Amino acid sequence: MAYSNYDNLESVIRGCIRMDDKAQELLYKKYFGYALTVALLYSTDRNDAIEVVDDSFLKVFSEIKKFDISQPFKGWLRKIVINTAIDKFRKRNRRIDFKETDSVAIQDTTPGPISSLTARDILMLLNCLPHTYKTVFCLYDIEGYSHDEIAAKLKIPASSSRVYLTRARKQMRDLYNKHIKD
Repeated sequence: MAYSNYDNLESVIRGCIRMDDKAQELLYKKYFGYALTVALLYSTDRNDAIEVVDDSFLKVFSEIKKFDISQPFKGWLRKIVINTAIDKFRKRNRRIDFKETDSVAIQDTTPGPISSLTARDILMLLNCLPHTYKTVFCLYDIEGYSHDEIAAKLKIPASSSRVYLTRARKQMRDLYNKHIKD
């Protein structure tokens, strides 16, 4: 089939359901940048993010027949990329022993320096955080997951999720003060 047969997203998705290589290539090329942007939030570096994107598209192509065409494709793809990144996170961190903590720092709810940052500044700061902190921060503050949902996804206690978020925010403030504020 020629590319001209794929003039809209619905026809590309139908082609992917038929396992047409050209349709899959078109979908991959069209959404690679978007998927990479999402994957970078949950990855330690660009190569790691590209691996997450490639694994995500393999899942997309194997599960695309389940996609509801009346729903936004980007939202469905975003979920797959995030879940793939979380799977990779869990696999990498199996050996890390997450411990329940007895105390949880109280979160500062007053607007701080982070609220005035650009997306590029935030991404730079996020990449300086330990991977666990970064993952919890992104899932909670960017994706809107609750601590219970994060705990279930990462297989950690909910209280640990709260601690990691608090520590991530504190480190973000410290990094901001050290690298950006001046």
